[in-house]
Amino acid sequence: MGCLDMKYVLFLGDGMADEPIEALGGRTPLMAAETPNLDRLMQGGHARLGTFRALPEPFPTSSDVANLSVLGHDLATGYCGRGPLEAASQGILLGTNQMAFRCSLVNVSPDGVVQDYSAGQITTPEAVELIEALNAALGSGKVRFAPGVAYRNLLLLTGGEFSPDVSCEKPDDHQGDPYLDNLPKAKTPAGEATAALLRTLMVDSIELLENHPVNRARVAAGKRPANRIWPWSGGRRPAVKRFREMYGKSGAIISAVDVIKGIGAVTDMDVIEVPGATGYIDTHYEGKACAAVRALQDHDFVYIHVEGIDEVSHEGDLEKKIRAIEDFDRRLIGTFLEEFSFSPVSEGVGLKNLALAVLPDHPVPVVRRKHTRTPVPVLFVHPWAKGDSGLLYNELDAPKGSLGLLQGEGVMRTLFEKPAM
Repeated sequence: MGCLDMKYVLFLGDGMADEPIEALGGRTPLMAAETPNLDRLMQGGHARLGTFRALPEPFPTSSDVANLSVLGHDLATGYCGRGPLEAASQGILLGTNQMAFRCSLVNVSPDGVVQDYSAGQITTPEAVELIEALNAALGSGKVRFAPGVAYRNLLLLTGGEFSPDVSCEKPDDHQGDPYLDNLPKAKTPAGEATAALLRTLMVDSIELLENHPVNRARVAAGKRPANRIWPWSGGRRPAVKRFREMYGKSGAIISAVDVIKGIGAVTDMDVIEVPGATGYIDTHYEGKACAAVRALQDHDFVYIHVEGIDEVSHEGDLEKKIRAIEDFDRRLIGTFLEEFSFSPVSEGVGLKNLALAVLPDHPVPVVRRKHTRTPVPVLFVHPWAKGDSGLLYNELDAPKGSLGLLQGEGVMRTLFEKPAM
């Protein structure tokens, strides 16, 4: 079998990595979860372990940074912020005098403390109503709100006076902190007008959101209202390399959330929509797996991203995190391996022409409820490789693996490496 026959898939469990937890007897959720498919891959004789530094300094500890890192992009030249990527996912091409910010809908308590970065996992239809009301009340030729998926929305600014030189905190880093203590600040004098506008919009939106029928209905139903906006991670049109230019291969990306689909869009990877993919733990794992197998018939590489593990980690829900990891293993990886074995792309040789990688983009310890910069465990399976013996795929065994600490393009170059002749 020649290398040209190879197909490649990467399973990305967003936020899956964690830390040892006393309630689990010093194990992590990944160690406590039942993961028969990952265990089978490790025991097949061709699996190697290592770790990957996905959140290097001085870049933010956010998923756009981490997933660009996994795909091997040069953050020093290609990092643009989350807003422009999510705009690209929606087909919004930013002009030279435009900026895009992620505009999260969050929940703040009556005493002004951030309670929930996702506003109680507000639904997309509810969020659309709120964003449209914000746009009607606060929008202008310079300001536009655009809906996204659930709490993840956009704020678009148009005008030469606006600058990316602003410092905006991540809302999921500040659950339990005062809302008004974390308003945007200018990094330089050039950012003063932008930071001032963002602060004004955040304060001016409060009365509208708290009195909106959507939020009144949520309160009546015992749910947390989406009573604040939180703009962050703004930037201008991205300038990143195309996937084929970097690796000489065709690529597809499967995700439910705009930031990942935006990365696909700006790097000319085909973005594959999967009905029932939600961005939470109720996502259609099997649909994603089957879509990936189909995509491999005319793509060299498929990147399958699952968001839900990250969401329940930010919620601090240990039980849900373990269950989400088990679904990732059984319903995504297990379904993919079964379907691939019987698909036309396997060319009758099963998994012998498939190389795969499994990793999180970053840790989200359920105790901390926010991202950390700790290197993440990464698993590679190549049909020609001599595997690491006596190890399992988890945060404690991965540093003992033969691949050591990977950085930069390390994940993709290792996945695409050719066997020694």
